[in-house]
Amino acid sequence: MEKNILIGGEAGKGIAKTTILISKVFTKLGYYVFNYREYQSLIKGGFNFNILKISDKPIYSHENSYDVIFALNQDIINKHEKYLKEDGFIIGDKNLKGNTRLLDGASVSFGNDASFSKKMNAPFLQNKKEGNLIGIDVQALLEKTKAPAKLGNDILIGALAKVLGLPVEPVIEVVKNAFKKNFELLEATIRAGYECVEPKIEFDKPKNNEEKYFITGNEAISAGAIASGIDMYIAYPITPATPVLHILASKQIEYDYMVVQPENEIAVACSALGASYAGTNTMIGTSGAGFSLMAEALSMQGISEVPLVVYLSQRTGPATGVPTYNSQGDLKFAVNIGHGEFIRVVVAPGDAKECFYRTIEAFHLASKYRVLVMILGDKHVGESNYSFDDFEESKIKPTRGITEPCEDYKSYLITEDGVSPRSVPGQGAVVKTSSYEHDEYGHTTEKGDEVIKMNDKRFKKLEKLKEEIDTLVPVYLHGEGRKLIIGWGSTKGAIVDALKDLPDFRFLQVSYISPFPMEEVKREIENSDEVVLVENNATGLLGDIIAEQTGNIINKKVLKYDGRPFTSNEIVEKVNGAVK
Repeated sequence: MEKNILIGGEAGKGIAKTTILISKVFTKLGYYVFNYREYQSLIKGGFNFNILKISDKPIYSHENSYDVIFALNQDIINKHEKYLKEDGFIIGDKNLKGNTRLLDGASVSFGNDASFSKKMNAPFLQNKKEGNLIGIDVQALLEKTKAPAKLGNDILIGALAKVLGLPVEPVIEVVKNAFKKNFELLEATIRAGYECVEPKIEFDKPKNNEEKYFITGNEAISAGAIASGIDMYIAYPITPATPVLHILASKQIEYDYMVVQPENEIAVACSALGASYAGTNTMIGTSGAGFSLMAEALSMQGISEVPLVVYLSQRTGPATGVPTYNSQGDLKFAVNIGHGEFIRVVVAPGDAKECFYRTIEAFHLASKYRVLVMILGDKHVGESNYSFDDFEESKIKPTRGITEPCEDYKSYLITEDGVSPRSVPGQGAVVKTSSYEHDEYGHTTEKGDEVIKMNDKRFKKLEKLKEEIDTLVPVYLHGEGRKLIIGWGSTKGAIVDALKDLPDFRFLQVSYISPFPMEEVKREIENSDEVVLVENNATGLLGDIIAEQTGNIINKKVLKYDGRPFTSNEIVEKVNGAVK
């Protein structure tokens, strides 16, 4: 059983909040829900919408065909009605003033003048098909319940619940928990909407009716940082990484850490190195444009060996690009960030649960090996909601890796595995670091043999680092077919959901991209009848890295770069097309 609901309207009309409320009703009843968000770079107006996919089995992606369109303005109907299924329904306020009408492909403004709209043949809440429009007289029900206009969405939520055949009690409970005020009015408006319509759709009851976790990738990364004992999160606001800044800021008093917003991204990276040098567990966050500004400071991490975790949430570029839409275009940028040669760890989680565990791994590896670790996400994995039965406790317990200095402390002591014991200022020894090449004490040097020693010391870490990453599972294999799909990051959801319709395929999800799991990837490619690369970019960046690391060139590629993520139906169609 799978149903898709589109909830849309203009920015500022409560679309995101309404969607979350409806989602939580389903997860409370034991259903799995995936929520995809699409919004323009606007504070008000535009065509914002969410797509809920609801199932009695685990799901990780959305579809672009709908059983229900929950319309908060006429424009959403105009734009999306063509994707409504034959037996689907549109539900909305029947007095909704549609301020546009599609005429010969153009959008014509009618303002809010009802007589003018009628004269121009633009009735309120209109649709092309007969019998699939459920118009609710929201104003009349608001007057009946003596509720303010801002509770109009709650009337529609109640009506939607009835159309979907859901009981009303969980709806009331979820809405009350969300707002915690006006209990009587909230209940009255929901019941008024619920009682004014009849059920239209029947949902199969889930076998496991326990309430599900419902969480975004950004929420999971925030939780992973807190579980890792974060001391400081430093960031400048930039879509789509900003939610982590907001989430962590809201919890800093409760969990005793500090969130700082400096004046720009250069200050973010530089101050983070200073904070980490002083002993804090530090993480920073940004997107592509801000990451560009951090390049020099991140190169300094390579020579200073000050531990640092970076969350890079990709969006469509270059430059400002399409700032609120999705892309996987920064992969090689992350793998090669900064000038010079040094270790860069890049891990790309594929869903919200992975975001949680990979964040904990990032803190652990950064502290233990004194390296730069980047969590490579994107708008899709960061802002979509995933549902899970449970979250197991992480087996990794990150520590700061700080030791008491010996009498003759060397900040960059050459050791067998390349990892120097880390101390911090204030422990009784001089702890010296620099952007210059240095000797074991941290003193600047330009001697050729010292330069070689320090480079060799830093790269000695790689062997032990790779061994540990192997225990963290750098790749996942889904399915058992003889043909192979390779992808990474947020493409996981649509590919995993598509496998049921691609019985000849299995999916290799590459999670750790640097250091690259060469042997595992090479083995799977060479044991496959066909190989198809799937990425949300224009050139197949992971394919380039695979060719460089393994010598295997993948010619069959399914690439999407319109700013939107894949759906499972697209994966099925395009992968089948690629191998024909």
